[in-house]
Amino acid sequence: MTKLLLSIHVLAAMLVIGPITVAASMFPRYAKQAPDSDRAAGIAKLLHRICRGYAVAGIAVPVFGLATGAQLGVLTDPWLIISIVLTAIAAAILVMAILPAQRRMLGEAEDLSATAKRLAMLTGIFNVLWVIVVVLMIVRPGSTTGA
Repeated sequence: MTKLLLSIHVLAAMLVIGPITVAASMFPRYAKQAPDSDRAAGIAKLLHRICRGYAVAGIAVPVFGLATGAQLGVLTDPWLIISIVLTAIAAAILVMAILPAQRRMLGEAEDLSATAKRLAMLTGIFNVLWVIVVVLMIVRPGSTTGA
């Protein structure tokens, strides 16, 4: 059962979080071009829909991660607790900052440059948090379950 849960957790992370990180990273570029280009506007709308839709599906990643951690008996290990906290922070940044900023950029026609810079910074932080979580999941410092 542990191998099945871990497999679903890893697949969900790759297939859900991966597209969010890519789409969110590409969004500011196209949103800035949107007022001058119907093509860029369409791409920006699609990237926002990807981020929004995959954010909902992203719930599967921590759900299966917690189930795997419980199966392995590592829910109190520091590396997992840190990963959970960082995942919660990344989710909060996505839901409370990135998605609303994308929505605002799709609606406004002025001052897109400043909003795009802030959004790019937030997306970079979101992406770095996921990199740290992935490293913690692989290295598992202090783990007694083997590497």
